[in-house]
Amino acid sequence: MRADNVEIEELNEENWYDCCELEVAENQVGYLESNAVSIAHSKFELSLKPFAIYYDGKVVGFLMYNTLKEELNGYWIFRIMVDKNFQGQGIGKAATQLMISEMSKLPDAEKIVVGYHPQNKEAHRLYSSLGFVDNGDRFGKEMAVIKYINE
Repeated sequence: MRADNVEIEELNEENWYDCCELEVAENQVGYLESNAVSIAHSKFELSLKPFAIYYDGKVVGFLMYNTLKEELNGYWIFRIMVDKNFQGQGIGKAATQLMISEMSKLPDAEKIVVGYHPQNKEAHRLYSSLGFVDNGDRFGKEMAVIKYINE
């Protein structure tokens, strides 16, 4: 899928290594698993769908979501990251919108849920701007916010 100069493409033999080389900003390091760990996870939990994020034809980010409903009876976003050199340009927001569009096609898609560390201000701004709401759900150290589909 494509929006403006941002595109998401399912992970494949041509883009997986580029995703492994991406890095988050220093202040975000403790918030996410590495892309390599996420990619490995997707090979053992086949309901996870990993994607490369492209900007002007270059791999600049990584995202992954689950195609099976989990906690809170929703489909979960597992990862979304944009390389530190491409942050602040709206790429993450555009890619997340594309991901939401894909996830909305899943069977009985009523809710999309994402968990993140409460101190991750960038994640908070992103999800708030896309209509995710905080109903007070918490899982360990993470808060879970929900995007209601078709509202």
